[in-house]
Amino acid sequence: MTSNSLVELDRAHLVHPVASYRGHERAGVRVLKSAKGAIVTDATGHSMIDGFAGLWCVNAGYGVESIVEAAAKQMRELPYATGYFSLGSESAIRLAAELADRAPGDLNHVYFTLGGSDAVDSTVRFVRYYQHARGTPQKDQFISLASGYHGSSTVGAGLTALPLFHAGFGLPFDWQHKIPSHYAYRNPVGSDPAAIIAASVAALRAKVEEIGPDRVAAFYAEPIQGSGGVLVPPDGWMKAMREVCRELDILFVADEVITGFGRTGPLFACTDEGIVPDLMTTAKGLTSGYVPMGAVFLSDHVYNTIADGAGESAVGHGYTYSAHPVSAAVGLEVLRLYEAGLLENGRRAGARLMAGLRSLSDHPLVGDVRGRGMLAAIELVTDKARKTPLPAAADPSHRIFDRAWDNGLVIRAFATGILGYAPPLCCTDADIDGIIERTRMTLDQTLEDPDVRAAMA
Repeated sequence: MTSNSLVELDRAHLVHPVASYRGHERAGVRVLKSAKGAIVTDATGHSMIDGFAGLWCVNAGYGVESIVEAAAKQMRELPYATGYFSLGSESAIRLAAELADRAPGDLNHVYFTLGGSDAVDSTVRFVRYYQHARGTPQKDQFISLASGYHGSSTVGAGLTALPLFHAGFGLPFDWQHKIPSHYAYRNPVGSDPAAIIAASVAALRAKVEEIGPDRVAAFYAEPIQGSGGVLVPPDGWMKAMREVCRELDILFVADEVITGFGRTGPLFACTDEGIVPDLMTTAKGLTSGYVPMGAVFLSDHVYNTIADGAGESAVGHGYTYSAHPVSAAVGLEVLRLYEAGLLENGRRAGARLMAGLRSLSDHPLVGDVRGRGMLAAIELVTDKARKTPLPAAADPSHRIFDRAWDNGLVIRAFATGILGYAPPLCCTDADIDGIIERTRMTLDQTLEDPDVRAAMA
């Protein structure tokens, strides 16, 4: 089938996620054809460095034969096994045990999902069940952060604090509350880490008091806010917020869908600050994006409270594809690869990525460079002193993405003028250097845009 035929079929039938449907129809799809390592190639033969690992997820890189073989072997032996009726598969049981062994603290219980969004949805159900089981059903209010992202399901999108995911959907619900982000580059209290932490702690305390001290069930936070613009909190921020939750009897939910599995360096970003959340969500790097899978980690006390509360009754939460044996087999192989050198390579590549991006700080359009490991961002401005964002006419989410694509680089270009990076952990020095070189080329071209030049005048 020709590429043109695929474009027309896509235009007529395939609904794309988070897209302007009419805009996509006009532009047409870019068909990806093949990939190897950190390089993806489209149907026209154009090759690019994938600086975003698909969607923050292909941590191991593309075309890893041992992952493919793990899936094929499991498909031949047992392509499906339900987790209902007390049934299971060896691969799912072993993956749960291996993950629990490596998770922070007492996160010893693993519920498998299809991805990050339904993992977050599952935490809401577990949290509500937990509060009912312990005799505090009035604790039914949830708090998350402005600029946070917790999925695109009906419930998760309400915890998400990005207007696009609320508009037209009647979200958020009235039991979903927000406090300001730690966003250091544009924080009203300035960039001092201690002041930012103090402001966030005060905001959480104030929101709890406003809602009612006996009403708040859980607080959600990403170790680094991904889809909000790769917003990195100051060192100590997660620990401080976790301690406030412990003091106020609020469950702390760490959303590691993006940061889990080496994205920031360690297997789980929570270990950067030595914290143990009450619940933790993961997905993406769990299978390196090769097959769908997510996971909810439950601490001993959350799991035991739910189990004791249910007694001999079933806990009414489940998915057909939870603990899918093929996904679990892939997860086991990917975990082996992390510990066989992929994590270490990611740490080396991450240090090179951050150094390279910081070398772009002198560019006239670069206002801020931030990140940790293989998760980073550049924020573009037209006035560094005033931190003036790119003009809307610059249309960065399309124009800069297209320009980088033409230059042989895939990045995340946010509408706010932030460029996001999350390359595969397998990147070579040449891959990282190519990302930096092609980014500089893209910035130089953007600097010549008439609307950008006019905004800088």
